[in-house]
Amino acid sequence: MSPKQTRAAPKKPYSVLAIDIGGTRIKFRTQAQLDPVKFDSGPTMTPQRMLESIKELTRGWKYDRVAIGFPGPVVNNAPLREPWNLGSGWKDFRFDLAFDRKPVKMINDAAMQALGSYDGGRMLFLGLGTGLGSAMVLDHVVHGMELAHMHWKKGKSYEDYLGAAALAKQGKKAWTKNVFEAVEILRDGLLGDYVVLGGGNAKLLKDLPAHSRMGSNRDAFIGGFRLWG
Repeated sequence: MSPKQTRAAPKKPYSVLAIDIGGTRIKFRTQAQLDPVKFDSGPTMTPQRMLESIKELTRGWKYDRVAIGFPGPVVNNAPLREPWNLGSGWKDFRFDLAFDRKPVKMINDAAMQALGSYDGGRMLFLGLGTGLGSAMVLDHVVHGMELAHMHWKKGKSYEDYLGAAALAKQGKKAWTKNVFEAVEILRDGLLGDYVVLGGGNAKLLKDLPAHSRMGSNRDAFIGGFRLWG
């Protein structure tokens, strides 16, 4: 008789708490919730205050992993510098200890939404919000980017033309024209197969640039879940 063969049990999926940190609101959910829970953030929001609120609002929830989308550059699973639109203390905060030693993965917030928007190939994500978020996903690997502060024209950056301040100053017509122009330039320059437009101001576009589609803020949570496989 041949030796008895056993089949490995299928890997149990992680239960992930995905947190999307924004300059005006912090949103979070696990796979068990259809709608995210939200609370206001702003210039006085510190990581400790965020943790206190999240722990209070998630009392009784079951999760074993945490994914965080952070509004700024992230290197080695930690903020590279303090965010301009929140309080202080983020750069050196020990997120690995904050959630009762549950494993934590942190990436840029645009990168997390990009990962949740991904549908194969080479995808460029542009987040049209207060500023300009950007990321690429290449063959299922997400890469955070800082395209916002690259010089574009007349000595100004892409964010100077595509951010919320430009929309308010120049008006919707000029802002829309700049969005279409920037999408074409950046997609061609980065060899993107397609572009996903996210962020709160993307919904102002009645038409979309060629080779692009609209994203959703809910994609950020899908990206957080995907971080953990």
